[in-house]
Amino acid sequence: MLTVKVICVGKLKEREYAELCSEYLKRLSRFCRAEVVQLEEQRLPERPSAAQIAEALRRESDAVRAAIPRGACTVALCVEGKGMTSEAFAAKLEAVAQTTDKLCFLVGGSHGLDENLKREAALRLSFSQMTFPHHLFRVMLLEQIYRAFSINSGSQYHK
Repeated sequence: MLTVKVICVGKLKEREYAELCSEYLKRLSRFCRAEVVQLEEQRLPERPSAAQIAEALRRESDAVRAAIPRGACTVALCVEGKGMTSEAFAAKLEAVAQTTDKLCFLVGGSHGLDENLKREAALRLSFSQMTFPHHLFRVMLLEQIYRAFSINSGSQYHK
């Protein structure tokens, strides 16, 4: 059975979003072992310099790497990534499941992901060129993962 790990920089504080994430994790349990790992976002001053941001991203990437299981296929979520339809995303998940039993989605904090971490990922994925709040995006990602499994199982969820 595929293990899906969503590794997020930053804590989810809003109860409503946490409840939605829990609901999708519960739904996903029919298809895979799914979990969300929340990592500490580095604190920065109000107006950080480029060097301060780069150092924070480097530290966050070290924590992200430590959370990735050995042999996992990694997907970095970033605006410059490849866009996909829900059907194409479902096909990609199906293909990944044929090659590994571990899949990790990497979600950066407010300044994104370190460039080196994005380069190391098997896939860079973009949901849109728009910017979304991290707490909302986490729900959107879990919903799309659930939708992908639903598509692959022939469920009526995806219309």
